[in-house]
Amino acid sequence: MALKSSMRILLTDPSSGNRQAIKSMLGNIGFKNVTEAIDGEKAWQKIEEAGSESPFELIIAAWEIDKISGLDLLKKVRGNGTIAKTKFLMITSEADQQNIVIAVKSGVNNVVVRPFSSNTLMEKIGKIFGV
Repeated sequence: MALKSSMRILLTDPSSGNRQAIKSMLGNIGFKNVTEAIDGEKAWQKIEEAGSESPFELIIAAWEIDKISGLDLLKKVRGNGTIAKTKFLMITSEADQQNIVIAVKSGVNNVVVRPFSSNTLMEKIGKIFGV
């Protein structure tokens, strides 16, 4: 099974530089349908706007985002029946095992630690989708 280049991805990070870098990495590995959000509140708005007719297939969120943390965003997604199975990749700047365990227990599909390369990002996304 190959990953679809048209996959709808929501990218949430408080830093515009980080969002641009990750969006560029995603573009370089073939993903062009990326929506950005500056914080967890905006991300949740975009998720609700997408609804069940056109949901995101992958959410990539930084652990350290404003208003609603990456972890709380994950919990909101997992608690919502229509989108609970949406794939979720958490980005963290700390390889803190405790945070990773908390994220896994909360239902994250994978975690990537900064800094990371396009290859690492592709590998993490591939593992999430079983390719």
